[in-house]
Amino acid sequence: MDISALQRIANIGAGERRKRLVVGIAAFSAGILLAIGLIAVNAPLVWRLPLIFIFYAGALGFFQSRDKT
Repeated sequence: MDISALQRIANIGAGERRKRLVVGIAAFSAGILLAIGLIAVNAPLVWRLPLIFIFYAGALGFFQSRDKT
């Protein structure tokens, strides 16, 4: 079942979408800054792996905001 963009109904308001977008951008920015810092100090890969969770949170906030869910 394919639902077109016009048939989708947003289940959150504009304020909540804005909050999720801001959290997504902030998490993604923090992930980039931490990655740059860890690479600059030549940290081991094991220390850089948890960045996956920060980037995941950023992507989640962005895509939830975009899809209005």
